[in-house]
Amino acid sequence: MTTGSPTVASPRGTSSDSGFWYYWGAAGISSLGSGITAIALPLTALVALDASAFEVGLITAASYAGAVLIGLPAGVIVQHFPLQRLQVGMDLARAALIASVPVAAWLHILTLVQLVLVGLFISLANILFDVANTSFLPSIVPKEKLTARNSLISGTLATTQLAGPSLGGLLVQILGAATSLVTDAASYLLSASLLWRIPRDGSRRPARSHEPFAQQIKAGLRFVVRHPVIRPCVMASTALNLSSGAVLALAPVFLVRTAGLPAGTVGLVLASDGVGALMGASLTTRLAARIGTARTALAATTAGAVLTLCMPLAHSSWAAPCFALGQGGFAAGITVFSVITGTHRQSVTPPDLLARVVASVRFFTWGAIPIGALLGGSAADAFGTRNALFAGCTVAFVAPLALCFSQVRGKRDLDS
Repeated sequence: MTTGSPTVASPRGTSSDSGFWYYWGAAGISSLGSGITAIALPLTALVALDASAFEVGLITAASYAGAVLIGLPAGVIVQHFPLQRLQVGMDLARAALIASVPVAAWLHILTLVQLVLVGLFISLANILFDVANTSFLPSIVPKEKLTARNSLISGTLATTQLAGPSLGGLLVQILGAATSLVTDAASYLLSASLLWRIPRDGSRRPARSHEPFAQQIKAGLRFVVRHPVIRPCVMASTALNLSSGAVLALAPVFLVRTAGLPAGTVGLVLASDGVGALMGASLTTRLAARIGTARTALAATTAGAVLTLCMPLAHSSWAAPCFALGQGGFAAGITVFSVITGTHRQSVTPPDLLARVVASVRFFTWGAIPIGALLGGSAADAFGTRNALFAGCTVAFVAPLALCFSQVRGKRDLDS
């Protein structure tokens, strides 16, 4: 195929290690701030604006709507810009957007509309940033180290996700929900400064494609849909994210209003997501080496789906630990599956298609999150939060089923 290739830092494997460590540091710092926002933003709506379950679901949906709005063209858009500079620009934009919330709160003009719009525009920036970020990694890491580096990044993100909600809950109690968001704005600024320090070879403009815009998008979609392994993995990821969207929208409402937990405890419970993700990241490389990547993917999605049921079953004095077990187990399964399938895509996708393939995958998988959030919020208002949460968690079982009815079931490794 003769389409233009995404920006590359240098021939694969020849970049200095410092480039990766700046990349890694930026990811960790930004994730810590986002973890704080994950608890502070819905609590801002609940506490400051007395939002309903549907309104919290609307904010969550807006925070992931970028995948639906620009998910497909993002891959083509990204490859027309230097990846490094695009990431820095999106970090600066997100810092300004998130900072607008505490400013509005201090001026007593904060509204639900602003929270929805902030979530929406941040989600648009997130899509462009993440497509560029994922496409950039293989250019600064040799192929044989991708699984290990992806596991390290996932483990780092899990650690920050563990600390973020806990710190967020504490900051909400001390500073107030809106004011605590200042830390996320600062984290984006620090991330931008680290990414800017990566050697400039990683910021060359790619060659332009002569294909029409739509044809470039179709090329990425075609590769995903026709690939015998990537296609079922995307179907599984879509189911997991549909379930995750419902959990994201319903967890704060369930823990605050159904379980009656204070903000600090809610932060600790939601931090179980980070605990599970950290465990998953630490086990991925060893599990993949011992039983194979395909078998690990199937086992992870099955175990994660089973454990999700602990969340809606949480009751009484056991509500916090039971919910934490379910969320942590679900996060562990998703992390293992994500590292394995993400590394597989980076390894088997032609470099000139990688940005578009990443964007196509995110369109389907991340696009499911706002749908799950809206469905979860609507179901909670109609049938009760616990029933809606139970329904959302059962969707996760579609993931192992999608893998079982594909070529993945008969493989030891995804790339075999």
